[in-house]
Amino acid sequence: MHSLSDLRRLVKFFIVSATSLFIGAMHGMLQVFPPIRAWLDSIGSPYGGPGHMIDPLAHAHMNLVGGVVTLAMGTTYYLLPRLSGKRIYSQRLVQHSFWWLFIGVYGFYTTQMVFGIWEGYLMLHDRSAMTHAHHFYGPIVAVAGTCMAVGFMVYFSNIVLTLMGPVESTRAED
Repeated sequence: MHSLSDLRRLVKFFIVSATSLFIGAMHGMLQVFPPIRAWLDSIGSPYGGPGHMIDPLAHAHMNLVGGVVTLAMGTTYYLLPRLSGKRIYSQRLVQHSFWWLFIGVYGFYTTQMVFGIWEGYLMLHDRSAMTHAHHFYGPIVAVAGTCMAVGFMVYFSNIVLTLMGPVESTRAED
């Protein structure tokens, strides 16, 4: 069902998932330290303003998409052939789904953190510069979000095409 090299290519899903959950856990731990929490609250966390970009957007995306969704994708690619008896439609699409999702998740997280900190600083020190800083936010976050969406669409397409494909006969009839 899977060659050894196909299985080895799935390892990166699990490494990125574990790394993302670690980053998300450290992020969550740091954001409740009293001085950091006070700063986040002063810039609008979790309901609006630049603080919202850091808590909950960056934190939630790192844990949920980077950690849980990446794990689910890798697990699906591993289990689906075993449960369905069908070969994954395209190993190339497996790799595309991973890299698009990875670039999107880490691009989104980085964008949220950079703009959250930058705009938070400006909100407290030079409110007039916030509009100029925020001008760049939309296009950058749109690119990251689009990368994530492409990763999800490639994954979904690969799963559907796999399920529509023929069942492999890999062992002798009992």
